[in-house]
Amino acid sequence: MFYPIAIEAGDEKHAYGVMPGCFSAGESLDEAIANAKDAITGHIELLVELGQDIPAVSSVGELAKRDEFKGYTWALVDVDVIRLLGGSEKINVTLPKSLIDRIDRCVATHPEFKSRSGFLAQAALERITMCR
Repeated sequence: MFYPIAIEAGDEKHAYGVMPGCFSAGESLDEAIANAKDAITGHIELLVELGQDIPAVSSVGELAKRDEFKGYTWALVDVDVIRLLGGSEKINVTLPKSLIDRIDRCVATHPEFKSRSGFLAQAALERITMCR
């Protein structure tokens, strides 16, 4: 999942994660972005450990409209949330054959999903975070 971060304009030493309770900084823009990824990853790991919901991904377009973020630089940080959710469990799922074929074609052209299971897990997680 791609989480937006806002980096204070003109000062590469401060990067603020746009997720409640999660902040980061760095001595360069590259370090600030890398540290933001570590901070978001650690924050999500803690939420999972505590059995709390993972925050939905925010829209850069919507966040950038807020007064408190005027003049900030935006970046997206890719966090593999599925990996942070814990061990896997095998289940039996029944889907229409044509839908399975479409999923497989999507996975074949988008290696970030890694597998049919990865695709289904990502789709489920995105949908669940929208349902709150």
